[in-house]
Amino acid sequence: YAVNPYNGCAFGCAYCYAIFMSRMGHQNENWGEWVDVKINAPELLIHDLKRKKPGSIFFSSVTDAYQGLETKYQLTRKCLQILVDVKYPAPISILTKSPLVTRDIDLFKKLDCEVGMTVTSTGDPITRLIETHAPPNHLRIKALKELHKAGINTYAFVGPLLPHLAEKPKELEKLFEALKQTEVKDIWVEHINLSPYIKKRLYLFILKNLPQELVKFKMAEKPEYQKRFTRLINQLLSKIKFKSKRIITHND
Repeated sequence: YAVNPYNGCAFGCAYCYAIFMSRMGHQNENWGEWVDVKINAPELLIHDLKRKKPGSIFFSSVTDAYQGLETKYQLTRKCLQILVDVKYPAPISILTKSPLVTRDIDLFKKLDCEVGMTVTSTGDPITRLIETHAPPNHLRIKALKELHKAGINTYAFVGPLLPHLAEKPKELEKLFEALKQTEVKDIWVEHINLSPYIKKRLYLFILKNLPQELVKFKMAEKPEYQKRFTRLINQLLSKIKFKSKRIITHND
């Protein structure tokens, strides 16, 4: 199951696959400039828990459950509290870009829960620009350390790996080393998804803000790119002895 307490995401990352959610009444608005708050999400969760068999739950598949509005509405926390109250027996997985996630450590300890943090770089200017309003990477890494220290199972999601990093193995190694030091259990690495609906918006963003980088993104469309990049990723992860890993490719 998936729980998405919000529709849309104020982080507005230029590569986001969830832009298709704009069809829910926001076709003429820019991704990242609108968010729908599902104020009845906790009530709906209670309703569903009475009707459905227990299964793993993922927060969140098409939004970030810990974006800024969560500070005000606390829908994610309310949903987690409900799962605690019913002693939910199945695993909970959370993926976010926000250090706000550490607020709920008290609830994570009462659930079969793992928390993942998306970390795409060590903070280079290109990545910061493309992840328009997302929290800085160093705060995400700090949050992973805090979660681990609190005894929470953690994982890192390095995705998407942006094409400019394919030419910077030392930067990639620095990123993987930083993540290893957080003592995450697993690392997931995802190649960039350039499905047509994603590519259209992303390339317009690149042309406007980083025109010199467009050629690198077009290289990422070629089949040999992912193979070459995957070899580099495996070499670096093996070098730093990162045992548990998975690489996600997009071959459409």
